[in-house]
Order: sequence, then structure tokens, then C-alpha cells
Amino acid sequence: MRNLFGKTAVTALAIAFAGEAMATEWNVSLWGKRRAFTEHVEKLAELVSAKTNGEFTLNISYGGLSKNRENLDGISIGAFEMAQFCAGYHRDKNPSITVLELPFLGVSSLEQEVELSMAVYNHPAVQKDLGRWNATLLMPSPLPQYNLVGVGDAPATLADFEGLSVRATGGIGAAMKTVGAVPTSMSATEVRQAMDSGVVKAVSFAPHAHMSFGTIENGKWWTTNLNPGTVNCPVVANTDALADLSDAHRDALLGSIDEALDHYVDSYNNKTMSAWGPALEERGIMEVTFADGEIAAFKDAAAAPAASAWIEENTSRGLPAQELYDLVTGMIAKGM
Repeated sequence: MRNLFGKTAVTALAIAFAGEAMATEWNVSLWGKRRAFTEHVEKLAELVSAKTNGEFTLNISYGGLSKNRENLDGISIGAFEMAQFCAGYHRDKNPSITVLELPFLGVSSLEQEVELSMAVYNHPAVQKDLGRWNATLLMPSPLPQYNLVGVGDAPATLADFEGLSVRATGGIGAAMKTVGAVPTSMSATEVRQAMDSGVVKAVSFAPHAHMSFGTIENGKWWTTNLNPGTVNCPVVANTDALADLSDAHRDALLGSIDEALDHYVDSYNNKTMSAWGPALEERGIMEVTFADGEIAAFKDAAAAPAASAWIEENTSRGLPAQELYDLVTGMIAKGM
């Protein structure tokens, strides 16, 4: 009886250890709180768990693992297995994908933003660029065109931006300089305090972020049609961790990306944008719409110089900058 019990116990322990060995948990570093910007990651976690019967889980942390500007560094050393970051937070670390942040590219939808981003992410030079950080690009976080929410007197013309301190990163910041604004780069989590204290008078965000990070709580006006561009915020995996996954778990992860992105786009288009207008109306925020001629002049002043400077700078880094720029603008021209 004793020997039989011992064999049974050993067998049970072996099964338990085998099950434990099969289980995989990845830590995922995000920031802020769950919002439209993170819905694809949340959906990805749901799909991966379902497809693997709970054997592969994504443990999502909102700020508990790293500061948002340090997520790429955390990925590079394997501090966590997956993370989201924005290219404009550290342009020197990921110069290749900043082509997607150039002002006035003319992207017209989230669906198009997804196609453009994935085309750029799949380019060998871009993969090599992010490979320096042991990072594999998984999917973008597509965002609509940015506009400003501000305090104080509303600008009546673009000339009124002269000397105005504006939170604006990447290409949007470069564009705002052309109309005399003073752009400041800061992470989304720092914005509300900077606005409350007067460090910045206006903030450039997509609609979900204006709602999530509270700029509309004390904002007095917003621009309806400035539309200078957007930011590119990919979700990446640690390359070694991705390679270490079993084939089944890797297939579950990579095979869920399209569905996660579809969920994100649907949620943003139908939920976030439906809430945006009422949120502004409830708070009595004034709409500022600029004349077509002013917007055209803004584009002329900002777009071509920014593109030329980007191509020159990144060619000197050894990137095929003209090729990447032509890839993006060519797809836009074809309506892709």
C-alpha cells in the first residue's frame, strides 16, 4: 500500500510539474489606465488566454513595471516581455519609425494608419533598428489626427499661437514651431499637472487622451481642424522571449494580432469618438475652426521642410530614409 501510494504521489507531482512547465506568463508594461489606447493589448491578452486554455497569460501592468519613457529600455534588458511606447518619446532610440510621425502626411483613417504602420514595421531596416533593443514590433496603436485643448484666450488665427507653450511631441512639435508655438515634449501622465500649473497652455492629443488624462476638465477651447499629424506608438515583444515560446503559444500570440487590432479600431471609432463630442459639450469647451487658407499655409510651411530634414538626418544615420518616406507617402497616394 505504501509503495503504491508513493508511486501515485510521484506521478501526480510529475503531472503537476509538467503542467507548470507548460504555463507561460508574460509581463506587459503599459501606463496610465485602461483606455481606448490599450484596448488591443487587453484584447490580445484575452485571445491568447482563450486559445491556450489559460496556459499562456499576459499580465498587464499600468505603470507598475516601468516609466513609459523607459519601456523600450526595459524590453532591451528583458525586464518584461512586452511593452507599449511612443516613438516621439525617444526619437534617437527608434528613428526609423518616426517617419510615421511626420506632419501632414494625409492619413485619413485608423484603418489606413494600421496598414502604413505594419508596412513600415515589416521593413528590414526598421526591424534592424528596433533589433538594437532586442525588440520585435508586434502591432501599432493607431491614433487619429491630433488637435489641441487649451486654456486662456482661444486663438482666432494661427498667428495667435506665437509664443504659446504647447505640449507636442515628434513631428507635431516641429509643425507647431512653424506657427510660432513653443513645443514641449512630455509624457501623457505629466500633462495634467503641467497644464494646471501653467507650464503649458495647450496640449496636443488624440481625443481619447484628452478624455483619459483630464485636459478637458480645465480646458476652455479646442481646435477642430488643425490636424497636424499623429504619433506612432507600437507594441513590442522582447525578441528572446518571443523565440523562447513554444510553437503553439507563439502562434496563439501572433495569430491574434489582427483580431486585436480590429477590436481596437472598432472600439475607437464607435465608442471613443461617440463620447468625444458630448464630453466637450458638457463642459462648454469652445470649438476653434481655422480657415481653409490658413490650414493650407500651415501645411505648406510645415510638411515639406520637416520631411526634408527627417530624410537628411536619418540618411546620415545609415537608414534608407528616402525609401521609408517613399513607402509611406506612396501608400497614402494610392489610398492604401
